[in-house]
Amino acid sequence: MARKPAIAQTVKSLRARVAKWRAAGERIAMVPTMGALHSGHLSLVEEAHRKAKRTVVSIFVNPTQFAPSEDFARYPRTFREDVKKLAELNVDCVFAPDVSEMYPAGFSTRIEMNGPAEELESVARPHFFGGVATIVCKLLLQCGPDIAVFGEKDYQQLLVVRTMARDLDVPCTIHGAPTVREADGLAMSSRNTYLSAEHRATAPVLYRTLIDTAIHIREGSSIAWALREARSNLSISGFKVDYIEARHAETLAPLNRLGDGPIRLLVAAWLGRTRLIDNIPV
Repeated sequence: MARKPAIAQTVKSLRARVAKWRAAGERIAMVPTMGALHSGHLSLVEEAHRKAKRTVVSIFVNPTQFAPSEDFARYPRTFREDVKKLAELNVDCVFAPDVSEMYPAGFSTRIEMNGPAEELESVARPHFFGGVATIVCKLLLQCGPDIAVFGEKDYQQLLVVRTMARDLDVPCTIHGAPTVREADGLAMSSRNTYLSAEHRATAPVLYRTLIDTAIHIREGSSIAWALREARSNLSISGFKVDYIEARHAETLAPLNRLGDGPIRLLVAAWLGRTRLIDNIPV
């Protein structure tokens, strides 16, 4: 039977609730989100349930990871619907602070990331991972979970968060959960709602191109050739490609051949005004 989660809007109220669970010896998992929840997010919540007795889901559209030219104002906000979905999964608490709670007057601290934060998403969005690392660090310190669950769909972000938590000695395990896809292979994303009907029909080509590229590499084609083919095929299909790269799956360092380590293919491309990202292992 569904039960409505508690809603905490301040750090003080969140910590008070978590303290009671800690006193009872209960393990706590957190799922940080920006809301507009879809089945991909809900799969992360289900994974959190498998890992811990108590589950906290944060809903906060973080302004510091958006550039002035990006879609902060139009990013979908569906709080009531989100809470209903989380109630069906028996989430214990929704942390839903406002901007002034997270960034009060005089806030002047920002985390700078190198390592896995370099290149790829940072080329087009140089502000992005500093904003992500800062807000995730705050959320983990505010809640103090044993484990935090992130989706592999945002693979570079997952590695950035994992590195941040390790480097800053944040006592929380960062767990990656598999990408959830639509029936036609498109990775689920809140931004998919921006796609026109025509672009939605084309969007699954992104995933199919990754699969074909992985097959080429596994069958002995050079990485450079396989990536050229992939970029060409995406362009022909109507995508404007930001990048498609083969990187070391643990560090995101560039790779030249199959034997250089575990490979992750990562892509970002535009369909009209919508930017899609995806990744798969080779």
